[in-house]
Amino acid sequence: MASFCSSMSSNFIIGFSLLVLVLMGSANASLSKDYYYSSCPKLFETVKCTVESAIAKETRMGASLLRLFFHDCFVNGCDGSILLDDTSSITGEKNARPNQNSARGFEVIDQIKLAVEQVCPGVVSCADILAVTARDSVEILGGPSWDVKLGRRDARTASQSAANNGIPAPTSSLNQLISRYNALGLSAKDLVALSGGHTIGQAKCTTFRGHIYNDTNIDTSFARTRQSGCPKPSGSGDNNLAPLDLATPTSFDNHYFKNLVDIKGLLHSDQELFNGGSTDSIVHEYSINPNAFFSDFVDAMIKMGDISPLTGSNGEIRKNCRIVNSSS
Repeated sequence: MASFCSSMSSNFIIGFSLLVLVLMGSANASLSKDYYYSSCPKLFETVKCTVESAIAKETRMGASLLRLFFHDCFVNGCDGSILLDDTSSITGEKNARPNQNSARGFEVIDQIKLAVEQVCPGVVSCADILAVTARDSVEILGGPSWDVKLGRRDARTASQSAANNGIPAPTSSLNQLISRYNALGLSAKDLVALSGGHTIGQAKCTTFRGHIYNDTNIDTSFARTRQSGCPKPSGSGDNNLAPLDLATPTSFDNHYFKNLVDIKGLLHSDQELFNGGSTDSIVHEYSINPNAFFSDFVDAMIKMGDISPLTGSNGEIRKNCRIVNSSS
Protein backbone atom coordinates (compact mmCIF):
# COMPACT_ATOMS: atom_id res chain seq x y z
CA MET A 1 0.00 0.00 0.00
CA ALA A 2 2.83 2.34 0.87
CA SER A 3 4.46 1.77 -2.50
CA PHE A 4 1.13 2.38 -4.27
CA CYS A 5 0.64 5.69 -2.46
CA SER A 6 4.24 6.60 -3.11
CA SER A 7 3.71 5.82 -6.77
CA MET A 8 0.51 7.85 -6.88
CA SER A 9 2.24 10.78 -5.20
CA SER A 10 5.16 10.52 -7.58
CA ASN A 11 2.83 10.38 -10.58
CA PHE A 12 0.97 13.44 -9.34
CA ILE A 13 4.20 15.39 -8.93
CA ILE A 14 5.42 14.33 -12.34
CA GLY A 15 2.06 15.15 -13.92
CA PHE A 16 1.95 18.55 -12.24
CA SER A 17 5.52 19.27 -13.31
CA LEU A 18 4.71 18.33 -16.88
CA LEU A 19 1.66 20.59 -16.81
CA VAL A 20 3.80 23.48 -15.59
CA LEU A 21 6.33 22.76 -18.34
CA VAL A 22 3.60 22.68 -20.97
CA LEU A 23 2.16 25.97 -19.75
CA MET A 24 5.61 27.54 -19.65
CA GLY A 25 6.48 25.99 -22.99
CA SER A 26 3.54 27.56 -24.76
CA ALA A 27 4.97 30.94 -23.94
CA ASN A 28 8.73 30.38 -23.87
CA ALA A 29 9.75 26.95 -25.09
CA SER A 30 13.26 25.98 -26.06
CA LEU A 31 14.81 23.02 -27.77
CA SER A 32 16.40 20.23 -25.77
CA LYS A 33 18.33 17.08 -26.59
CA ASP A 34 16.17 15.20 -24.05
CA TYR A 35 12.84 16.45 -25.38
CA TYR A 36 11.51 12.98 -26.29
CA TYR A 37 13.30 11.09 -23.53
CA SER A 38 10.03 9.97 -21.92
CA SER A 39 7.46 10.52 -24.66
CA CYS A 40 9.30 8.62 -27.41
CA PRO A 41 12.27 6.67 -26.02
CA LYS A 42 12.66 4.60 -29.20
CA LEU A 43 12.84 7.64 -31.50
CA PHE A 44 16.54 7.56 -32.31
CA GLU A 45 16.82 3.84 -32.98
CA THR A 46 13.67 3.94 -35.12
CA VAL A 47 14.93 6.81 -37.26
CA LYS A 48 18.45 5.47 -37.65
CA CYS A 49 17.25 2.03 -38.73
CA THR A 50 15.28 3.53 -41.60
CA VAL A 51 18.06 5.93 -42.61
CA GLU A 52 20.60 3.09 -42.65
CA SER A 53 18.31 1.05 -44.87
CA ALA A 54 17.79 3.95 -47.29
CA ILE A 55 21.52 4.69 -47.57
CA ALA A 56 22.31 1.01 -48.02
CA LYS A 57 20.00 1.03 -51.06
CA GLU A 58 21.43 4.28 -52.44
CA THR A 59 24.48 5.96 -50.88
CA ARG A 60 23.56 9.32 -52.39
CA MET A 61 20.43 9.39 -50.25
CA GLY A 62 22.46 10.44 -47.21
CA ALA A 63 23.42 13.67 -48.93
CA SER A 64 19.86 14.22 -50.13
CA LEU A 65 18.47 13.87 -46.60
CA LEU A 66 21.08 16.26 -45.21
CA ARG A 67 20.17 18.75 -47.93
CA LEU A 68 16.47 18.57 -47.03
CA PHE A 69 17.30 19.83 -43.54
CA PHE A 70 19.35 22.72 -44.98
CA HIS A 71 16.61 23.73 -47.38
CA ASP A 72 14.01 23.51 -44.65
CA CYS A 73 15.89 25.66 -42.14
CA PHE A 74 16.81 28.35 -44.67
CA VAL A 75 13.12 29.07 -45.37
CA ASN A 76 11.28 30.55 -42.39
CA GLY A 77 13.24 28.35 -39.98
CA CYS A 78 13.41 24.62 -39.26
CA ASP A 79 9.69 23.90 -39.37
CA GLY A 80 9.20 21.01 -41.80
CA SER A 81 7.62 23.32 -44.39
CA ILE A 82 9.70 21.85 -47.22
CA LEU A 83 7.82 18.55 -46.81
CA LEU A 84 4.36 19.98 -47.56
CA ASP A 85 2.76 19.13 -50.88
CA ASP A 86 0.91 21.78 -52.87
CA THR A 87 -2.80 22.15 -52.14
CA SER A 88 -5.52 24.57 -53.18
CA SER A 89 -4.47 26.81 -50.28
CA ILE A 90 -0.71 26.14 -50.11
CA THR A 91 1.87 26.77 -52.80
CA GLY A 92 4.63 24.68 -51.34
CA GLU A 93 8.41 24.82 -51.49
CA LYS A 94 8.99 21.58 -53.40
CA ASN A 95 8.55 23.36 -56.75
CA ALA A 96 10.63 26.41 -55.85
CA ARG A 97 13.67 26.90 -58.09
CA PRO A 98 16.23 25.45 -55.64
CA ASN A 99 14.07 22.36 -55.02
CA GLN A 100 12.19 21.53 -58.21
CA ASN A 101 13.43 18.24 -59.71
CA SER A 102 16.29 18.54 -57.23
CA ALA A 103 15.22 18.09 -53.61
CA ARG A 104 14.72 14.39 -52.95
CA GLY A 105 14.30 11.88 -50.16
CA PHE A 106 10.68 12.74 -49.37
CA GLU A 107 9.65 9.08 -49.59
CA VAL A 108 12.33 8.19 -47.02
CA ILE A 109 10.96 10.83 -44.65
CA ASP A 110 7.51 9.31 -45.19
CA GLN A 111 8.88 5.90 -44.19
CA ILE A 112 10.57 7.32 -41.10
CA LYS A 113 7.43 9.17 -40.04
CA LEU A 114 5.37 5.99 -40.46
CA ALA A 115 7.84 4.01 -38.36
CA VAL A 116 7.97 6.69 -35.65
CA GLU A 117 4.16 6.92 -35.55
CA GLN A 118 4.06 3.20 -34.81
CA VAL A 119 6.22 3.53 -31.69
CA CYS A 120 4.87 6.87 -30.43
CA PRO A 121 1.86 8.20 -32.37
CA GLY A 122 1.24 11.93 -32.50
CA VAL A 123 4.38 12.86 -30.57
CA VAL A 124 7.30 13.61 -32.89
CA SER A 125 7.23 16.45 -35.41
CA CYS A 126 8.34 16.13 -39.01
CA ALA A 127 10.70 19.07 -38.40
CA ASP A 128 12.47 17.09 -35.68
CA ILE A 129 12.57 14.00 -37.87
CA LEU A 130 14.46 16.06 -40.48
CA ALA A 131 16.96 17.17 -37.83
CA VAL A 132 17.63 13.65 -36.56
CA THR A 133 17.77 12.25 -40.09
CA ALA A 134 20.41 14.81 -41.11
CA ARG A 135 22.60 13.87 -38.13
CA ASP A 136 22.23 10.14 -38.81
CA SER A 137 23.04 10.57 -42.51
CA VAL A 138 26.30 12.36 -41.68
CA GLU A 139 27.31 9.80 -39.07
CA ILE A 140 26.47 6.77 -41.25
CA LEU A 141 28.67 8.14 -44.05
CA GLY A 142 31.66 8.54 -41.74
CA GLY A 143 31.14 12.02 -40.34
CA PRO A 144 30.73 13.27 -36.78
CA SER A 145 27.75 12.70 -34.52
CA TRP A 146 26.15 15.13 -32.08
CA ASP A 147 23.25 15.54 -29.69
CA VAL A 148 20.37 16.91 -31.74
CA LYS A 149 18.28 19.56 -30.01
CA LEU A 150 14.58 18.74 -30.37
CA GLY A 151 11.15 20.11 -29.59
CA ARG A 152 10.29 21.77 -32.90
CA ARG A 153 6.73 21.73 -34.15
CA ASP A 154 5.54 21.67 -37.74
CA ALA A 155 4.47 24.64 -39.82
CA ARG A 156 0.90 24.74 -41.10
CA THR A 157 1.97 26.53 -44.25
CA ALA A 158 4.87 26.92 -46.68
CA SER A 159 6.27 29.65 -48.92
CA GLN A 160 7.52 29.05 -52.43
CA SER A 161 8.61 32.68 -52.77
CA ALA A 162 10.62 32.47 -49.53
CA ALA A 163 12.33 29.33 -50.85
CA ASN A 164 13.14 31.07 -54.14
CA ASN A 165 14.65 34.02 -52.30
CA GLY A 166 16.10 32.38 -49.21
CA ILE A 167 18.14 29.42 -50.42
CA PRO A 168 21.53 30.51 -51.81
CA ALA A 169 21.97 29.77 -55.53
CA PRO A 170 25.00 27.85 -56.85
CA THR A 171 25.92 31.01 -58.77
CA SER A 172 26.20 33.08 -55.57
CA SER A 173 29.21 35.27 -54.85
CA LEU A 174 31.06 35.06 -51.55
CA ASN A 175 29.51 38.34 -50.39
CA GLN A 176 26.03 37.07 -51.24
CA LEU A 177 26.66 33.84 -49.34
CA ILE A 178 28.01 35.60 -46.26
CA SER A 179 25.13 38.08 -46.31
CA ARG A 180 22.48 35.35 -46.47
CA TYR A 181 24.09 33.32 -43.69
CA ASN A 182 24.53 36.40 -41.52
CA ALA A 183 20.84 37.21 -41.94
CA LEU A 184 20.09 33.84 -40.31
CA GLY A 185 22.53 34.37 -37.44
CA LEU A 186 25.25 32.25 -39.02
CA SER A 187 28.86 33.43 -39.36
CA ALA A 188 31.31 33.15 -42.25
CA LYS A 189 32.90 30.22 -40.43
CA ASP A 190 29.47 28.56 -40.21
CA LEU A 191 29.07 29.14 -43.95
CA VAL A 192 32.32 27.36 -44.76
CA ALA A 193 31.72 24.53 -42.30
CA LEU A 194 28.18 23.88 -43.51
CA SER A 195 29.32 24.05 -47.14
CA GLY A 196 31.47 21.07 -46.19
CA GLY A 197 28.27 19.06 -46.45
CA HIS A 198 29.15 19.03 -50.16
CA THR A 199 31.76 16.42 -49.35
CA ILE A 200 28.93 13.98 -50.14
CA GLY A 201 26.32 13.95 -52.86
CA GLN A 202 26.00 14.93 -56.49
CA ALA A 203 24.86 17.92 -58.51
CA LYS A 204 23.11 18.30 -61.84
CA CYS A 205 24.82 19.74 -64.90
CA THR A 206 22.53 22.79 -64.81
CA THR A 207 24.01 23.84 -61.45
CA PHE A 208 27.66 23.80 -62.52
CA ARG A 209 27.61 24.35 -66.31
CA GLY A 210 28.42 28.04 -65.99
CA HIS A 211 31.36 27.37 -63.69
CA ILE A 212 33.05 24.73 -65.84
CA TYR A 213 32.68 26.69 -69.10
CA ASN A 214 32.82 30.36 -68.12
CA ASP A 215 34.81 30.77 -64.91
CA THR A 216 38.60 31.09 -64.83
CA ASN A 217 39.11 30.04 -61.21
CA ILE A 218 38.96 26.35 -62.03
CA ASP A 219 41.59 23.71 -62.79
CA THR A 220 41.57 23.24 -66.56
CA SER A 221 41.86 19.45 -66.55
CA PHE A 222 39.10 19.23 -63.96
CA ALA A 223 36.91 21.49 -66.08
CA ARG A 224 37.48 19.32 -69.16
CA THR A 225 36.58 16.19 -67.19
CA ARG A 226 33.31 17.72 -66.04
CA GLN A 227 32.56 19.12 -69.50
CA SER A 228 32.61 15.60 -70.91
CA GLY A 229 29.47 14.83 -68.95
CA CYS A 230 27.86 18.26 -69.16
CA PRO A 231 27.60 19.62 -72.72
CA LYS A 232 27.70 23.39 -73.11
CA PRO A 233 24.36 23.86 -74.90
CA SER A 234 21.48 24.36 -72.48
CA GLY A 235 18.99 21.51 -72.67
CA SER A 236 21.66 18.95 -73.47
CA GLY A 237 22.54 16.70 -70.53
CA ASP A 238 20.91 19.06 -68.04
CA ASN A 239 20.17 16.27 -65.58
CA ASN A 240 23.55 14.54 -65.85
CA LEU A 241 25.14 14.19 -62.42
CA ALA A 242 28.66 14.81 -61.14
CA PRO A 243 30.02 14.28 -57.60
CA LEU A 244 30.41 17.42 -55.50
CA ASP A 245 33.59 15.88 -54.08
CA LEU A 246 35.56 14.21 -56.86
CA ALA A 247 37.87 12.33 -54.45
CA THR A 248 35.57 10.58 -51.96
CA PRO A 249 31.98 11.36 -52.99
CA THR A 250 30.34 8.86 -50.63
CA SER A 251 32.42 9.56 -47.51
CA PHE A 252 31.87 12.47 -45.15
CA ASP A 253 35.41 13.83 -44.81
CA ASN A 254 37.46 16.96 -45.54
CA HIS A 255 38.32 16.20 -49.17
CA TYR A 256 35.83 18.85 -50.30
CA PHE A 257 38.16 21.49 -48.89
CA LYS A 258 41.23 19.87 -50.43
CA ASN A 259 39.42 20.12 -53.76
CA LEU A 260 38.80 23.84 -53.23
CA VAL A 261 42.47 24.46 -52.48
CA ASP A 262 43.28 22.62 -55.73
CA ILE A 263 40.74 24.85 -57.56
CA LYS A 264 38.49 21.87 -58.21
CA GLY A 265 35.22 23.01 -56.69
CA LEU A 266 32.27 21.82 -58.75
CA LEU A 267 29.93 24.75 -58.13
CA HIS A 268 30.75 28.42 -58.60
CA SER A 269 29.56 29.01 -55.02
CA ASP A 270 31.89 26.27 -53.77
CA GLN A 271 35.00 27.78 -55.30
CA GLU A 272 34.00 31.25 -54.07
CA LEU A 273 34.97 30.04 -50.59
CA PHE A 274 38.59 29.77 -51.77
CA ASN A 275 39.13 32.48 -54.31
CA GLY A 276 41.36 35.10 -52.69
CA GLY A 277 38.66 36.21 -50.26
CA SER A 278 38.05 36.37 -46.53
CA THR A 279 37.23 32.68 -46.11
CA ASP A 280 40.40 31.31 -47.73
CA SER A 281 42.10 30.74 -44.37
CA ILE A 282 39.15 28.75 -43.03
CA VAL A 283 39.09 26.50 -46.11
CA HIS A 284 42.84 25.96 -45.82
CA GLU A 285 42.53 25.04 -42.14
CA TYR A 286 39.79 22.50 -42.84
CA SER A 287 41.79 21.03 -45.74
CA ILE A 288 44.62 20.07 -43.40
CA ASN A 289 42.70 19.57 -40.16
CA PRO A 290 39.65 17.29 -40.50
CA ASN A 291 39.02 17.43 -36.74
CA ALA A 292 38.61 21.21 -36.91
CA PHE A 293 36.12 20.80 -39.76
CA PHE A 294 34.13 18.14 -37.92
CA SER A 295 33.98 20.21 -34.74
CA ASP A 296 32.92 23.40 -36.51
CA PHE A 297 30.44 21.51 -38.69
CA VAL A 298 28.72 20.13 -35.59
CA ASP A 299 28.56 23.59 -34.01
CA ALA A 300 27.16 25.08 -37.21
CA MET A 301 24.55 22.33 -37.63
CA ILE A 302 23.31 22.94 -34.10
CA LYS A 303 23.16 26.69 -34.75
CA MET A 304 21.31 26.14 -38.02
CA GLY A 305 18.86 23.86 -36.25
CA ASP A 306 18.06 26.73 -33.88
CA ILE A 307 16.78 29.00 -36.66
CA SER A 308 13.24 30.16 -35.81
CA PRO A 309 11.75 26.87 -34.57
CA LEU A 310 8.04 26.64 -33.84
CA THR A 311 7.67 25.57 -30.20
CA GLY A 312 5.13 25.45 -27.41
CA SER A 313 1.63 25.95 -28.79
CA ASN A 314 2.80 27.20 -32.18
CA GLY A 315 2.44 24.95 -35.21
CA GLU A 316 1.37 21.32 -34.87
CA ILE A 317 2.59 17.73 -34.88
CA ARG A 318 1.66 16.53 -38.35
CA LYS A 319 0.29 13.02 -38.75
CA ASN A 320 1.48 13.00 -42.35
CA CYS A 321 4.53 15.10 -43.21
CA ARG A 322 3.07 16.05 -46.59
CA ILE A 323 -0.16 17.67 -45.36
CA VAL A 324 -1.29 19.77 -42.42
CA ASN A 325 -3.57 17.97 -40.00
CA SER A 326 -6.63 20.02 -40.81
CA SER A 327 -6.37 18.89 -44.44
CA SER A 328 -5.67 15.23 -43.72
